[in-house]
Amino acid sequence: MFKFRKAFTVSVLAIFALCVFGSVALAQAPAADAAEAATSAATGAADNEFTMKGYIGLAIGFGLGIAAFGGAMGQGRAAAAALEGIARNPGASGKIFTPMILGLALIESLVIYSLLISFLLLGKL
Repeated sequence: MFKFRKAFTVSVLAIFALCVFGSVALAQAPAADAAEAATSAATGAADNEFTMKGYIGLAIGFGLGIAAFGGAMGQGRAAAAALEGIARNPGASGKIFTPMILGLALIESLVIYSLLISFLLLGKL
């Protein structure tokens, strides 16, 4: 199971990196010659801008999806571990509860941070 999760995470991050860095490479691609640059200047700028907006939209979608998935997995594991600890030793529930809530808040702050980044990218569309 761990190998599948690791392969899935690496492939999702690779797709995200291709979307982000591919859009940067397309934006900075030089023209082959001056005649081609002159003819494609009018149509190429609009197509390149549309392509950039498409990649930014994909980056927003993938970024939010990865952040929500990772945050949910982290919160689920933290809550399960805390509840298991409380079930094994009910007297330690006060000592376990506060760090668990702090950990859940920090995990959620990372997801909210990715939401903020997506709003900033959305402003570029």
